[in-house]
Amino acid sequence: MAGRPIDHRRRAELLDAAVDHAADRGFAELSLRPMAAALGVSPTTLVHHFGSREQLLAAVLGRLRERVALTPGSYPDLATAARSVWEHSASPEQRSVFRLFFAVYGSAVQAPDAYAEFLAEAGTELTAALCAAQGPEADPAVAARRATLVIATLRGLLLDLLGGGDPARIHSAAADFLAGL
Repeated sequence: MAGRPIDHRRRAELLDAAVDHAADRGFAELSLRPMAAALGVSPTTLVHHFGSREQLLAAVLGRLRERVALTPGSYPDLATAARSVWEHSASPEQRSVFRLFFAVYGSAVQAPDAYAEFLAEAGTELTAALCAAQGPEADPAVAARRATLVIATLRGLLLDLLGGGDPARIHSAAADFLAGL
């Protein structure tokens, strides 16, 4: 006898709630029973929708990458795309998600084998979007280097902001950097 089918809409709702929970509580301490309790479901419900704790955590990481990604769209140039990245990343609504992203990223750097997929994908979409914003005539190697510089600079500024740095100074530094693009 086959089990009941997975309701993909409910799975997506649970996944979003799990990411919100992880953003509030941190990623390292996530376990099935406390997460289920926080989400108002049974551990069996989470297992039904995700398979195992490891599969749930992998899904949370995937959704986290989606939430920190550049808003899809067509950007006329690198400066416009980079400004969109900064505005999205530095918005107060995104702070808990980016705190979680950096916490996971730090764990991934310490245990790269355990987080290989996360590390491989953590900047891929963003790099591709920033390369595309430079236009089809841009040399691919140069475009990739510029995209890498933008990502590294904005992530550094964001870390400073999330770490309690002076917001006015950080936003001013971001504006100077973006103006230089």
